[in-house]
Amino acid sequence: MSATEPTPLAYYPGVTPTNTDEERRARLAAANVPEQMWDYMGKFGVSPLAAKMGLIYHTMTVELLSASVPVAGNEQNMGIFHGGAHLVLAETLGSVATVMHAFTLGDETVTGVVGTEINASHTRAATEGRVLAECRPIRLGRNLCTHEIVMSDDQGRRLSTARMTNMILRKKP
Repeated sequence: MSATEPTPLAYYPGVTPTNTDEERRARLAAANVPEQMWDYMGKFGVSPLAAKMGLIYHTMTVELLSASVPVAGNEQNMGIFHGGAHLVLAETLGSVATVMHAFTLGDETVTGVVGTEINASHTRAATEGRVLAECRPIRLGRNLCTHEIVMSDDQGRRLSTARMTNMILRKKP
């Protein structure tokens, strides 16, 4: 690296600053999250990465969580929707779906969820339009939840299929 090039740390100064309540609400509204869900969506409301990707929610129920992101701005260097973007979309939906389920348990010791496993198979490329993701539960348990997330293009053609397992976290006694 030459003396005139910035160090990598110049690009990544540290932890994302916590947004104000006003910024959090604006991010939730921009992502089309119903107000009754806002209390469940964590300190950022919509993750900074999902917001950068342009994620918009369409349906938010325990049985079906759907959202979309534009292909534009989320491509890899060959001009197709990035495989990592598929996984970010899948992980975002799988995690939010598990949070929604966790709070239906009526267990006041629940503090959040963490992903324990995710995998995906890519079957088709997208070069334009939007990618729609639909997340449905495979198993909703007290401690673990597994979801299937199917991503498709504007014509309804399957682009990838992901499966994610999350663990529900609780306060320690």
